[in-house]
Amino acid sequence: MEKKARNANGRSSIYLGANGYWHGRVTMGVADDGEPIRRHVQRKDRDEVVDEVEKLERARAEGRVDQPGRTRFRRVEDLLTYWVEEVAPLTVRYKTLRGYRTAIYKHLNPGIGAHRLDRIQQHPEYFEKLYRKMLDAGYQPATVHQAHRTARTAFGEALRRGYIHRNPVALAKAPRVEEEEIEPLDPDEVQQVLKAALQRRNGVRYVVALALGIRQGEALGLKWKHFDRRKKALKIREAIQRRTWEHGCSDPHTCGAKYHKVKPCPPTCKRHTRACPPPCPQDCTDHARWCPKRHGGGLVLVELKSSAGRRTIGLPDELFQTLLQHEEQQKAERDLAGTEWHEGGFVFTQPNGKPLDPRRDLDEWKELLEEAGVREARLHDARHTAATTLLILGVPDRTVMELMGWSTPTMKKRYMHVTDEIRRDVADRLNALLWNDN
Repeated sequence: MEKKARNANGRSSIYLGANGYWHGRVTMGVADDGEPIRRHVQRKDRDEVVDEVEKLERARAEGRVDQPGRTRFRRVEDLLTYWVEEVAPLTVRYKTLRGYRTAIYKHLNPGIGAHRLDRIQQHPEYFEKLYRKMLDAGYQPATVHQAHRTARTAFGEALRRGYIHRNPVALAKAPRVEEEEIEPLDPDEVQQVLKAALQRRNGVRYVVALALGIRQGEALGLKWKHFDRRKKALKIREAIQRRTWEHGCSDPHTCGAKYHKVKPCPPTCKRHTRACPPPCPQDCTDHARWCPKRHGGGLVLVELKSSAGRRTIGLPDELFQTLLQHEEQQKAERDLAGTEWHEGGFVFTQPNGKPLDPRRDLDEWKELLEEAGVREARLHDARHTAATTLLILGVPDRTVMELMGWSTPTMKKRYMHVTDEIRRDVADRLNALLWNDN
């Protein structure tokens, strides 16, 4: 029997084993504990082993091998789960992470998770087939596109780290998503809404939305310490978020057993206003809101992470005075509530001082529009309205970006709309320029 020779650390070895086969071992990477990860091949013919060892060494040299070893991510599901639980939470915001998890656990893992990672790299069509199945199942193109973006981001990170040598999702085609046409409120509609808002408790909250265009979470997270009376300005520093509860128990599946849905809804179901939810999976760990040890959910005040989001906005004199009046009204409510008042320093509160719930805030907006006799519009359309107003006023782009909290100029296309008023103004200018007899 040929004696196995000891090679230098990291070098490949080829030897004849006691079983009569030729063996080849190639170091492919390093495991988390620092130990080398080696790939093993075995053949009857020595030349075949030499060829296989050379292929592995070329793949290693060209970076076409999973690092630190393919044993960590054998399937697509292994990679996606590791990325969304260990990598993504370090850099993305809560709502972005929730979107990633929904895309992975609801669509990507069930649809393509069982594929071997080393093989799917050559087959972008597997992702396209998944997208088609989602569309056929009734999902909107925007939902399918979210799954596509999530997979592309996860596989892109895997490519940068050397876990894969090709990103198949970058080659896959996702369905086209048509941009929803937004029609901001016109000046007359804004006036109607402002008039009705000032007759309601916390109505100035919607005046702030239409005049300044701040996001819902930012408005509900405003505190009096952010109200600069000397400079007549508001500082945007924090936001309110509604977060999903998490289990604090050791057995989430058993904890939520009482609430697991085991059968699909009947065809005549009238309980759900939207599409009926499917039955829970056998290993369901949801229903954390009923867990006695639940944590991390409810209304949470978070700091704005981006430098663009943290901004200061000057207040028009009318709005400044309205906020001062609102402050006096809140002081009267505080005195009336007495010991029932929860002092959080929020500008807009419930009658007991607690922050406003985003869901109730949306309901109030709908009631306000109906009361004002204004067409139906999303609360977020108030932000589009404010941005379009800045366009009508001719405010410079740099100033608009700072006031709206945008990090890139491309947001102008999404939020600033050419209205009938702008079109009429352009037509009048052309008329004066081309057909002015004077």
